[in-house]
Amino acid sequence: MSEIEGVHFLALTLLITIVGWLLILVVPNQNKSKTQSFFIVLNSLLSSIPAIQVIQGGTFSHVITGLGFFGDIPLRIDLFSAWFMVLINVIFVLSSFYAIGYIDPTGSKKENLSIHWMGFVLFHLSLLWVSMVQNFLAFLMVWEIMSLSGWLLIIYNNQNTKVIKAGVNYLVHMHIGVAVVTIAFIWVMVSEHSMDFLAIKSFFSHHDNRWLFLLFFIGFGFKSAFMPFHTWSPYVQTHAPAHISAVMAVKVGLFMLFKIVFFVQHDYLLIGQWLLTVSLLTALFGIINASVHRNYMELLAYSSVENVGIIGSGIGLGFIGLGYQNHVLAILGFGSAILHLLNHSLFKPLLFFAAGAVYQKTNTRNMEKLGGLIKQMPKTALIFLAGALAIGGLPPFNGFVSEFVLYSGFVAGIKSVTLYDAVLLISGLAGISVVGGISIYAFTKSFGIVFLGTPRVISTRTIEEPNKYMRIPSYLIILLMLSIGLFPMLYFKEVVAMLTPLVPMAHIQEVLQGNLMDTVQSIGKFALLFIAFTTLIVALRYYFVKKHTLAKQQTWGCGYVAPSAKIQYTGKSFSKTFGKLLNKMVLEMKSYKELEQREYFPEARKHSAFYTDMFEYRIIDGSTNNLNYFMNRFQFIQNGSLQQYIVYGLAFIALLFLGTILNML
Repeated sequence: MSEIEGVHFLALTLLITIVGWLLILVVPNQNKSKTQSFFIVLNSLLSSIPAIQVIQGGTFSHVITGLGFFGDIPLRIDLFSAWFMVLINVIFVLSSFYAIGYIDPTGSKKENLSIHWMGFVLFHLSLLWVSMVQNFLAFLMVWEIMSLSGWLLIIYNNQNTKVIKAGVNYLVHMHIGVAVVTIAFIWVMVSEHSMDFLAIKSFFSHHDNRWLFLLFFIGFGFKSAFMPFHTWSPYVQTHAPAHISAVMAVKVGLFMLFKIVFFVQHDYLLIGQWLLTVSLLTALFGIINASVHRNYMELLAYSSVENVGIIGSGIGLGFIGLGYQNHVLAILGFGSAILHLLNHSLFKPLLFFAAGAVYQKTNTRNMEKLGGLIKQMPKTALIFLAGALAIGGLPPFNGFVSEFVLYSGFVAGIKSVTLYDAVLLISGLAGISVVGGISIYAFTKSFGIVFLGTPRVISTRTIEEPNKYMRIPSYLIILLMLSIGLFPMLYFKEVVAMLTPLVPMAHIQEVLQGNLMDTVQSIGKFALLFIAFTTLIVALRYYFVKKHTLAKQQTWGCGYVAPSAKIQYTGKSFSKTFGKLLNKMVLEMKSYKELEQREYFPEARKHSAFYTDMFEYRIIDGSTNNLNYFMNRFQFIQNGSLQQYIVYGLAFIALLFLGTILNML
């Protein structure tokens, strides 16, 4: 494309968005969701054209000039950006179709629906622009648009105070993050006299890389939800609509962190060591919290924190490989991170789609009130199970592939590093193994409590499967996940091709032709055999039982003649031992109204126990409480007395008068 075509590309995507806004405003409520979906598809098709051209070996690089204060604005799409744009488009298109069935147009005000769908189209556009804008100031503006439109989407149910709190929490975290990124940009701009992203690479080439990378890590770490910057995520992904939680699973913060990774020139070893350490702690913290929570949306949110830690571990491992000039280790580390970023962007929306269907039909996020849903919602249960198997790293799904590559990286690196780093890699291997085990434990709990057994509180008699708009996107995601699990080499070749800014192509080709890649190739073969064997078993079972009449009876109740729902495991009892074992990390809080001294006839009371985030409780809440305590010391100044306010004014005038006489002003 020429420069004028590049300008036209931005103008066309903006024009499509504006036309979409106008139509969303004027069409009836029942047509708004289909209208937004049409314009999401339109923008996706348009933006996928240059992305696919780059994937096929083309280029996309323009400079928009004549914008005054902004200076020149480069627009670039490299191979990594191209794949990310395609991923954004796929998830947004599927989420837009899911939202048609999820959002009830009859139960919302027209203006609320209009704002939501307009924000959804704008959020999509901003993510696409973030992927290609390469000017500091323009990027910050697009990033701010993305944050504000995301906030509008989160607070869709704005009559709920918890939703508003989640939105404010998100907005505060995003602006703290962007403030840190702005400091990093200013540092580069002052040093290199340029606002082009390539100036970051120039800065890294002749400065210490650690401190600038740390600033970018903190800034984009807020968006990515690395520990301890993650505390917004459980609020947002619990209270936002399911399709919004799904699109937020596409981790744009990690995408931008990768863009910075491609610019780093030295200090690889030190950056890799602390990044791997922080990421392992993030993964462990996330999955431990996920395993004890009984709100299934909150469980998914903390699971996202865990997966961010896994992706960060791959990046750290890749840096350690670069530090030792071990190109195999670097490719396995960075390759596993990018592949897991892709995988997470598939199985996490799938899980949110299934969880959203459960919430829509039951109107509760508390798994303690559910049970037995597999009888009324077998397709939804199958969708959730597929996501749970994938996120647990089990074959034949995609999560197994990226985690296998990460494990291979840890094993390959142990022999080629110093004793200190060997201990770190062994600890990383053990940590990721523990994370995988706890992940299976957590999703066994969530699937079992929600879908198996018998109903606990909410009756399932009137519950039915969600509509086709909510199911078809999930089936398509499952097919994509299976394609990665069955043909891993096809995807891994594309992933390692993105690493040319870090690893010479000759070394990439050497790794692709090595024995390790034969092992990756064999994953798909064994996955196919596993599916074939499972299909054979199911077919044989069907053949042998089809001639017999099957009698349905209750499962054996351990001798109880009148079993009830109360004898089942609950989410609390399932994870109680684990929660007690790690009570320093997962804080259990209890809510109970104490009896008053003269309360002779006590009112009805409820006792509840819940887990709270350690960082939020001890750091954020503690700091906020101390600040409130300090500010309350000055509360006497604003006491509501008109006479004292007049005295303040007179005192101020007197001070000005004295200052003027004494030549102090």
